[in-house]
Amino acid sequence: MKKKGVGIGSTFYGTGYGNGFPDVSRAKAVLKEDGKVAVHVGATEVGQGSKTIMSQMAAEVMSIPLNDIIFICEDTKNMPDSGTAAASRQTYNTGNAIKLACEDLRKKVIENAFKELKLNSSVGLTLKNGEIYLKTLPSKNISLKELALCLLKNKELPLIGEGSFTAQTIEMDEETGQGAPYWPYTFNVYGVIVEVDTETGLIDIIKAVCAQDVGKAINPEMIEGQMDGGFAMGLGYSIYEDLGLKEGKMKNKNFTNYLIPTALDVPELEKFIIEDPESTGPFGAKGIGEPVMLGVAPAVLNAIYDAVGVRITQVPVTPDRLLRALKEERRE
Repeated sequence: MKKKGVGIGSTFYGTGYGNGFPDVSRAKAVLKEDGKVAVHVGATEVGQGSKTIMSQMAAEVMSIPLNDIIFICEDTKNMPDSGTAAASRQTYNTGNAIKLACEDLRKKVIENAFKELKLNSSVGLTLKNGEIYLKTLPSKNISLKELALCLLKNKELPLIGEGSFTAQTIEMDEETGQGAPYWPYTFNVYGVIVEVDTETGLIDIIKAVCAQDVGKAINPEMIEGQMDGGFAMGLGYSIYEDLGLKEGKMKNKNFTNYLIPTALDVPELEKFIIEDPESTGPFGAKGIGEPVMLGVAPAVLNAIYDAVGVRITQVPVTPDRLLRALKEERRE
């Protein structure tokens, strides 16, 4: 017999290392000879899209096209440490460091531009679309490329902006358990409809929906990609991926037995991006790398309970485990 159930799982997640552990990111922004800006940062790209997001942030501060940002990362010889690609911290932490570095470079660009334009101060100068110009007389201008060539000729290149950002985190009191271990927090909620076959123990996800707090969406399409990926990973954790650990040995140590969800197993996820800009985040953004998978298993387990009235407390809920739980429930 097939039975349907509805479940909801809600989570909150503190990004960064937390609990007072030093959480520092550093970055450099360099004006190149061709007027482009190189961002040097130790932010590792592991598929989460950090190179794109952080390049967008740099381009926004420097007011130049995205293609004029040269993103240089993952080479510890040539760039400052930005911490690990972990704890969903790169967008927030390193994004802030890049923003600060580019703001520092932008300030230096304007300070040098007023000298090349032979003005008596930098007051009223602004940088937009790769041009530094006087607001009251826009014809008084110089491009980043022209400025770079002038500085090169005068042997004053490179102009370098530097930024360092430390996340706010307080170690929890060991006696009381009180404190502020993380900042910021992100929130989400998942809802799923499952169909449980009580004869075979198979579980199908019929429909799924996710509402994810992102602070400010820098790149909505990439956020939706994160949500899709997190849902698929959470689904695997919930009902498929069983290592079969026994006495420290893995029974299912290859993909013949260790099952992961395929495209045929994952329903279309209805996604809602919730924007509530974080005042301390770069352009209001927060990281969502890990949070997008956390609410899936609670939602699935609650839906199974709603369908068959059995509370499962072990994941993954494989067919044999579900059938065993149903059998024990009937005995009682």
